[in-house]
Amino acid sequence: MHRSRLGTIVIDCQTQDVEAATAFWSQALGWPARPLQDPADANYRVFASPPEQPTVLVQAVSHPSRVHIDIETDDVEAEVARLEALGAKRVQFVKRWWVMEAPTGQRFCVVRPQRADFPGDANTWNTPGQGS
Repeated sequence: MHRSRLGTIVIDCQTQDVEAATAFWSQALGWPARPLQDPADANYRVFASPPEQPTVLVQAVSHPSRVHIDIETDDVEAEVARLEALGAKRVQFVKRWWVMEAPTGQRFCVVRPQRADFPGDANTWNTPGQGS
C-alpha cells in the first residue's frame, strides 16, 4: 500500500527575478515567503500557508507562466504507476520527482512528502504486487 494527497500548488513564473514574483504573490495571498533550505532550490520560495491548506510555492521557470499541482506520496514509483493506469503519461524525471501529464494535457508533479503532517489525510492505495 502507498499513500498520496494534494501537497503543493506551484505558481510557475517565467522570470529571472524570483523575488519580485514572490513579493507580488506574497501580497496577493497575504502570506510571507522564504527560500527553501536546499541551496540547489534557489528558484523556489515557499509561503507560510495555514497548516490545513496545501503548501504554495513560487518557482522561477523558463517556460511560460502557469500554475501546477504536486501530488505528494510515500512511494513515488507506485503513485506514478497508479496515475499511468488512469491515463497519465510520464514527461520527465527531475531531481527527485516525476513531471506527469494528465490525459487532458495539464502538467503536474509526483513528489516525496513535503508537508510535516504527511500522511495526514492522504488517500491509501493498494500498490500492485504488494497484495491486499
